[in-house]
Amino acid sequence: MYILLCGNGQFYVGSTTNLEERFSQHQMGLGSNFTKKHLPVKLMYYEQFDRIDEAFNREKQVQKWSGKKKDALIRGDLERLKELSKSKEKK
Repeated sequence: MYILLCGNGQFYVGSTTNLEERFSQHQMGLGSNFTKKHLPVKLMYYEQFDRIDEAFNREKQVQKWSGKKKDALIRGDLERLKELSKSKEKK
């Protein structure tokens, strides 16, 4: 599971079995339609999993998060991540 920062300042979350190859595809405009429209892209974060289904499940989880929450994950700010999770639960 990986997070890219796109040229428009938004995050893109994806999963793959080969991060280097997939990142190269994104950079060449051969990745998703979203990243193709918002080049350049920069790899900000990734997590490794033993199975692609686990990576895909994590991708779907993180895709639902706000930009602030994704940013906290990227920065490794676990306290902020917890705080943002709690504030959403209260709504």
